Amino acid sequence: MSDQPVEIHIVSDSTGDTASRVARAVQAQFSASPVKIVRHPRVNTVEGLQAAFSKMRGPSKAAVFFTLIDRDLRDRATELCERHGLPSCDLLGAPLEALQQASGSQAELVPGRPVALEIDYFKRVAAMEFAVKHDDGLSGEGLDEADIVIVGVSRTGKTPLSMYLGYLGYKTANIPLVPAVDPPQQLFRIDRAKIVGLTIDPERLQRIRGRRLRAMGGRARNNYADLAKILEELDDCTSVFRKLGCPVIDVSNLAVEESALRVINLVEERSHDEEEGAGNVVS
Repeated sequence: MSDQPVEIHIVSDSTGDTASRVARAVQAQFSASPVKIVRHPRVNTVEGLQAAFSKMRGPSKAAVFFTLIDRDLRDRATELCERHGLPSCDLLGAPLEALQQASGSQAELVPGRPVALEIDYFKRVAAMEFAVKHDDGLSGEGLDEADIVIVGVSRTGKTPLSMYLGYLGYKTANIPLVPAVDPPQQLFRIDRAKIVGLTIDPERLQRIRGRRLRAMGGRARNNYADLAKILEELDDCTSVFRKLGCPVIDVSNLAVEESALRVINLVEERSHDEEEGAGNVVS
């Protein structure tokens, strides 16, 4: 296979951020193929469009993603792609047509119009701030305000998972289970439906902790990376999970995105079941 990257050319009448995000999402599904993203921003005229296409003639492998509001420019971009034999994707044309049909209104077609900040944006910011504030929350403070509470031993990925869930808009706290330290009592008082435990293969955890120890110059509490002690720790952790009555996810071979999806599904399913159960109670 050739090492020459496929060039994804982003042609936009604004910054090209929208098309670039799509390009990166698509690129992730072609891990064996090198990809280079090239932006051509602020293309508002036919001359600018032609100048952008003149820069695409070098590579033998290229695709064009364009986000152009003006219909004439969109048509011209499609024509140029066909003329040069370049695979292309009009990222705004079909969505604009679909929304026009659904709304019965015509799009205003204003190039470069900024996208307004949505409520979800502020929700995500608040959730990320919450996750930072309640990272490794041994005190149990604020657990009643959390949407999700992650529980597990050290180095099971609680922090990155909490931050990612925060990015998705879920206020997430994580509680470390530390040998010889009782979990915060608040953990046993909150809604159990929002608690999820994390576990991991002991030998994998030993390798992770070993790397952590080396990075710290070997300074850590005794037996931190000792396999026998790790097995004891995980057994104690399982006992806590039983007391909490919470589901447990094995994160040994999961990416943070997959772990987050499983956590969200578990919490939402259990919350839904609780609501249905409450609704079926006869007074």
